[in-house]
Amino acid sequence: MNKVFIIVEVPLIEAKYEVYIPVGKKIYKVAQLLSKAVSELSGGHYPVREDAMIYNKVTGKPYNINLTVKDSDIRNGTEIILV
Repeated sequence: MNKVFIIVEVPLIEAKYEVYIPVGKKIYKVAQLLSKAVSELSGGHYPVREDAMIYNKVTGKPYNINLTVKDSDIRNGTEIILV
């Protein structure tokens, strides 16, 4: 399987999105992709950010941007926060 299902919470616009992300991408690239996707899905209410960060919703800890998704603890159903 090359994608995982996650729930992305975006506090800035008070929204949640359910998306699939590729497991082979680095976290920093996934954060950028999510930023662009959320901007499109929100009709531009969320600004596209090149420095977007993602955090684990349960622990509140940021993900290491140099890891790939498969090397992190992101699995199907993981809830993350996009800042």
